[in-house]
Amino acid sequence: MFKRLFIDHPKTVDESYLEHFRFAAKFGLRMIWGGMGAVVHAIIPGLCKSTGSSTIRKLNDSVVEQREAKRKANGEMHSIEYII
Repeated sequence: MFKRLFIDHPKTVDESYLEHFRFAAKFGLRMIWGGMGAVVHAIIPGLCKSTGSSTIRKLNDSVVEQREAKRKANGEMHSIEYII
């Protein structure tokens, strides 16, 4: 049960528990911030005009960048193994 809850998923994205915690916590806080901006915009349309959409864009970019960096790091490791 412990392994399934705390280890299995972070391993699927090539992270330790702490690495995954940091990324997911930061991601969640940024989502809350963007959501609050969207609610403010709903109430007062002249405020926070792009907070929600820019938050979504930045969150997507951070996930894509992290995945690409992990793939590149893993690819380089594999290529080194084959060179040796």
